[in-house]
Amino acid sequence: MSKPGGEDGRETRSPDFVRAFERGLAVIRTFGKETPELTLTEVARATNLTRAAARRFLLTLVELGYVQTDGRVFSLRPRVLELGYAYLSALSLPEVAQGHMERLVHQVRETCSLAVLDEDEVVYVARVHTRRIVTLSINVGTRFPAYATSMGRVLLAYQDREWLERYLSTVAMAPSTSRSVTDPRQLASVLATVRAQGYCVTEQELEEGLRSVAVPIRGGSGSVIAAMNVSAHTSGRDADSFRSEVLPVLLEVAAAVHEDLVTR
Repeated sequence: MSKPGGEDGRETRSPDFVRAFERGLAVIRTFGKETPELTLTEVARATNLTRAAARRFLLTLVELGYVQTDGRVFSLRPRVLELGYAYLSALSLPEVAQGHMERLVHQVRETCSLAVLDEDEVVYVARVHTRRIVTLSINVGTRFPAYATSMGRVLLAYQDREWLERYLSTVAMAPSTSRSVTDPRQLASVLATVRAQGYCVTEQELEEGLRSVAVPIRGGSGSVIAAMNVSAHTSGRDADSFRSEVLPVLLEVAAAVHEDLVTR
């Protein structure tokens, strides 16, 4: 785990921190939707590694079966999914929520997602689609800055004060649309409202034409462990109808998921 910077401003690490492992994970994270194939030079540049070091990491990943190469470019192999599914298989929440989410989607005819907080990002761990077309590509494993999404704001709102103050003092907020909140002070006000009312609605902040409402999912101890949302295109219901018709159902489903987690 990282520690605050020392007097020289540099981040300090635990004595048990394995730098080589960090660099190997950085190499894996270099690949993505926009960069499915990369050359050795591109990987080295993206990870700030020397070509020799990047080559050793890549060839190790090739030998382990996580990366493939034709001798010039490298790309991930399906086996890399094991790294994510190992976490998901150990996490009972998506399994518990899936049936409830499917019934919710059938009832409201909009897409439903489930996400958890990973440092300052939300990670989608379950998603049930409708047939309606939304241009934003979101799947299990997709990440977004927490401040930019309805689920992220729910998860931020229920963090303890010290954590949230530290987050608000360091977060760099970039707009996704003209409606995006980009001022940490305004975000703090939004989060206070979310916590007071128990849900969050975003209106075309992550993508033009996308509306979303999210609620917290509580674990067995009563603490917030995830968030669930329903997202829809603004060309469907108007904002008031969306909230009045979808939010009560979403709250019921969240309560049902909590009950199943408690009794599991």
